[in-house]
Amino acid sequence: MSKDRFRRRHLGACLASALVVTSYTASPVLAQQTDPLAIFYMQSLMWEDCGRATCTRVTVPLDYAKPKGETITLSVRRIGSPDLPPLVMNPGGPGSEGTRFAQGIARSLDPAVTAAFTPVGFDPRGTGDSAPVRCFTGQSANRWLRTDATPDTMAEQVRYMAAAAKISSACQRFSPTIAPHIGTENTVRDMDIIRGALGSAKLNWLGFSYGTSLGTRYAELFPRNVGRMVLDGAVDPSLDAMELSRGQSAGFQRALRRFDRKYPGSIAHINALLASLDSMPMKTDGLQRLVQSEASTAIFLSMYDTSFWPPLHDALIAAKRGDGTELQELSYYANDQTGPTNFSSNSISAFISINCWDFPRTPARKGLARRADRFAKNASVPELAMAMSWGNAPCSTWFDHSLTTPAPADTRTTAPILIVGTAFDPATPISWARSLKKQLPTSSLLTYAGDGHTAYLGGNECVDRVVNEFLLTGVPPTTKRC
Repeated sequence: MSKDRFRRRHLGACLASALVVTSYTASPVLAQQTDPLAIFYMQSLMWEDCGRATCTRVTVPLDYAKPKGETITLSVRRIGSPDLPPLVMNPGGPGSEGTRFAQGIARSLDPAVTAAFTPVGFDPRGTGDSAPVRCFTGQSANRWLRTDATPDTMAEQVRYMAAAAKISSACQRFSPTIAPHIGTENTVRDMDIIRGALGSAKLNWLGFSYGTSLGTRYAELFPRNVGRMVLDGAVDPSLDAMELSRGQSAGFQRALRRFDRKYPGSIAHINALLASLDSMPMKTDGLQRLVQSEASTAIFLSMYDTSFWPPLHDALIAAKRGDGTELQELSYYANDQTGPTNFSSNSISAFISINCWDFPRTPARKGLARRADRFAKNASVPELAMAMSWGNAPCSTWFDHSLTTPAPADTRTTAPILIVGTAFDPATPISWARSLKKQLPTSSLLTYAGDGHTAYLGGNECVDRVVNEFLLTGVPPTTKRC
């Protein structure tokens, strides 16, 4: 699955006219008194100032099969007037914090949108300040991120699988309460309680990347509650973890070829660099030498947004001189890492935990090795293709899994849904957006003929205009391509 949008550029939109929005009620939505979840939908929220926003905590069941049992609270942040309908948003991940994302993105939204909606973000369960799952210490996280992610020999493969297996047991040891109760299914149910607690009859949703998975599943479970829904960087729910990895592998290879066209010779240099780092780490100005897995992370990160292409180019030039500092800094940035053993979030723990919970168990060592070879065949950068397969290793020994299996979306919602796909998106290929369009009968697809992961608020005026108009009117756009 894809990481979040990596704090990509947020440029202002260009729509100036204010249009009519859907109905909104400021009082809590009343559930049936016989419903054991009614107490959660009707809870009173206590808001307090938190910088340029107001914050609260929403109580939800730890286990929806036992709604009268233990509870957890979710961090929710509102940026704007409480009198406007909320526009709830998610940056992707899985594992990224929605509160900080919403506060950041609110400044980039068109004034017409913020005059019609109040941006709201929440940290999904297991992330940020919402019962965060923990699977690592600072030292063990650093050790995992520096593990050889393209094991060539059987001995290397056995060592890698052993390291991956430790993550599952660590999650159970450090987070025995929340670890068995995270995942998309529970988060979607949390989203509907947040909607009710905010007093909104409908969920207006802006989901990027993995946030499209949350939106799609919400439309399946709560079809009558769907308001304005935008899914940017769509994930195809019919694919399993290995099929998603195969699609991403192809997407990143395509992005690398486009990077190579802008900076000729880059692919040859990347291949030589990764081959060298496989056996010989490179010096840096930091406390640790650059290893192959860090260089791979830096390259993956840089394909998410073309604004990272020049820094990657500079980092590769520095690496030619034998200095891995800039590549390591890009890797740290991608992993919310402020030093070798210091991390500003639990995104790595949450990313692995949610992905492993959501999908059936992935193949063991031999199966991952076969798929790694298959991914690498005809790849421009084989080492990166192989890493896409081996990255699923923690989920091959995960302690538990969701009972749901990948299947095409099946929703009875009558609400229009706007899907946005980017032609050369490396992390969520355009083929996934086209597939999701076929699965959601009321959806429209807007294709952005550009690079990078997701498109809205990424600097293209056409995309911003179309999405803004849809948010404000709810009318499916006539524009199909930007």
